[in-house]
Amino acid sequence: MKRSALIVCAAIVTSAACTVAQKPAWQPAPGHITLPLWPNGALGATPNPPAEIDTTKPTDNLIAGKPLVRLGNVSNPTLTLYAPKGGATRPAVVVFPGGGYQILAIDLEGTEVCDWLNSIKVACVLVKYRVPNTGPYPKSVAALQDAQRSLSMVRRHAAEWHIDPDRIGVLGFSAGAHLAAALSTHFDKRLYDPIDSADQLSCRPDFAFVIYPGYLANAAEHMAPNADINPTDKTPPTFIVQAENDPVHVENATAYFLQLKAAKVPAELHIYAEGGHGYGLRRTELPVTTWPDTAKIWLQTIKMLPHRLGGTRGAGN
Repeated sequence: MKRSALIVCAAIVTSAACTVAQKPAWQPAPGHITLPLWPNGALGATPNPPAEIDTTKPTDNLIAGKPLVRLGNVSNPTLTLYAPKGGATRPAVVVFPGGGYQILAIDLEGTEVCDWLNSIKVACVLVKYRVPNTGPYPKSVAALQDAQRSLSMVRRHAAEWHIDPDRIGVLGFSAGAHLAAALSTHFDKRLYDPIDSADQLSCRPDFAFVIYPGYLANAAEHMAPNADINPTDKTPPTFIVQAENDPVHVENATAYFLQLKAAKVPAELHIYAEGGHGYGLRRTELPVTTWPDTAKIWLQTIKMLPHRLGGTRGAGN
């Protein structure tokens, strides 16, 4: 083979290798609207941040027999719309995956949740918020900034996305559950200067799901409630789930529930004997994994969904 041909071949191989190297660690499936949260880049962004990466190792545990994506190094936060079929105006849920404010369990506690919400005719907006070391508030304000901005952006696009702006809730797992609670109690004051018309709209959720939360009880103070999370009568109705044997401590759920009760906020608490932590909504033999069925009933109870919607998890009409 001539030298020139070898050079061409080497260039092709190098280009292909670069294409593979630059492939995102995770991206939404085709057909979904994805928007950057910050039009001019995330606040306080550092130049040349490391690329996003799936930090999952072959030795990591499986959930319900399946692996998951642990997305790290998120510096350019986005929101992605997962819309149910049909053009009717629907409630929406903004989803915050968990991961200890270090990574995002983007499929287990993100896309799979959107699939379930769509099955019960609820729009889902998945937030890929910044990690690592972006919370809990007030240790860092970055994740809560992303949460505030995401709620306002959903309201800004509500008509376009066939979403009822008065029926927009949040759902979070673990650290994402703490983020949902933080947003539910810190919506009255922006943690950033307004950028555009979206920031003139409320970032208060109309309801909240707090699923196996962390950071809501202080282990160093005998599981006292987190002093930086203070519900008031303006905090939205909240649905809480946790397992008693959760290594993150069930007191995160019970302490927050009692705070909500004291503030006269409608709240529903479900404690299961077993389940541990980090199960998402993957169904196993454990009763805790039936929580989405109860959550749908709760949405009907608080009049965010009509009664007699029909169907069960994964089979909405």
